Amino acid sequence: MKIGIVGLGRMGSNIARRLMRAGHETVVYDRAPEAVKGVAGDGATGVGSLEDLVAGLEQPRAIWVMLPAGDPTESTIETLSGACAQGDIIIDGGNTFYRDDIRRAKYLEEKGIHYVDVGTSGGVWGLERGYCMMIGGPKEAVDPLDPIFEALAPGLGTIPRTPNRMEQEGEDPRAEKGYIHAGPAGAGHFVKMVHNGIEYGLMQAYAEGFDVLKGKKSDKLPEEERYDLNLTDIAEVWRRGSVISSWLLDLCASALAKDMALEQFTGRVADSGEGHWTIEAAMEEAVPAHVLTAALFARYRSRVDHTFGDKLLSAMRFGFGGHVEMPQ
Repeated sequence: MKIGIVGLGRMGSNIARRLMRAGHETVVYDRAPEAVKGVAGDGATGVGSLEDLVAGLEQPRAIWVMLPAGDPTESTIETLSGACAQGDIIIDGGNTFYRDDIRRAKYLEEKGIHYVDVGTSGGVWGLERGYCMMIGGPKEAVDPLDPIFEALAPGLGTIPRTPNRMEQEGEDPRAEKGYIHAGPAGAGHFVKMVHNGIEYGLMQAYAEGFDVLKGKKSDKLPEEERYDLNLTDIAEVWRRGSVISSWLLDLCASALAKDMALEQFTGRVADSGEGHWTIEAAMEEAVPAHVLTAALFARYRSRVDHTFGDKLLSAMRFGFGGHVEMPQ
């Protein structure tokens, strides 16, 4: 299959490369010519404008936009909507607010253009590990893209299959491969939004737990109750069969093994919007979300007063997504 990709940052460039590894053709564009040149060197067709990208694809076209949410994505989709034709598909794989998806889908439908939103998780490791994808949009647009999604997804891998799962009516067999069609426009990004809200809570739990471990040698405690604990060893042993093992814990172990003091990080932890939107959704639905709310506010607090746990949060964000700390 041939697909256009707009935005060749940490994830967009690797999405193009993973697709090419699976035998798909890509036409790629980025505002930075050096980014285009880099992916073109791996076999993509590089172009110098959005108009050239559209011209380089046969109808019905499929164009994947992988840009930061907000104005960059909005303006790009607006430009593409003027260049595309009826039956074409515009895919937003970024972290767009789901209500913007609903609005865009209606607008593009009037032009006869399909809109598909793909909540994409995998960060800088997606090229090798694959991407977990939560997809929203009409079935007639999503189904023809299945070869693309299957190529990007992790596949069954070595994860044990869930007992009795497929005995339930209505289960999507693609979920085992790492992607689902979640529902109509906006559903994909809504599911990804909540995924990121949960991510905040999990990361905060690890951060606070390791902060407690580190603090056990504090001179505020009686001397006989002080322990100088090896956090690297603790992270490593918890990875091996404990009930709190996870990829996030793997990233903690990796960061601590490089530097147990995490001197590279200040602990000024950013939030990218999805945590905030998740709490808004919980409020609208009258769903209690104590942990997720506390995790979001902990990030706000980290920009004023930094802890060791905040440094570990920064280390995890850098580990899975290459996110650098906010400028000081």
